[in-house]
Amino acid sequence: MKGYSEKRDFHRMQVNSEIEIIDSQGNRFTGICRDLSAAGMQLYVTREVAPGEELQTILHPSSDQFPPLETVCEVIRCQPEGDGFLLGTNISEVTR
Repeated sequence: MKGYSEKRDFHRMQVNSEIEIIDSQGNRFTGICRDLSAAGMQLYVTREVAPGEELQTILHPSSDQFPPLETVCEVIRCQPEGDGFLLGTNISEVTR
């Protein structure tokens, strides 16, 4: 029997990098991408975002050797954490 951590389809990579976010109304804000997998991201933000909200994200690499990762994702959950909120998202499209 597989342990819980082995049930994921994709391995999660710890990132902890600033990410640019654009909501469905065109509002821009920043957050911290805590982890990333082929299917989703965990984001820390300072404002509440409703589950079901579609976000565009731009994750800039730490090196100029790689292009930014740009995605469209859907918020699955939004949980209070400290002074902000932790978002669980599903990536629906990688645009760059």
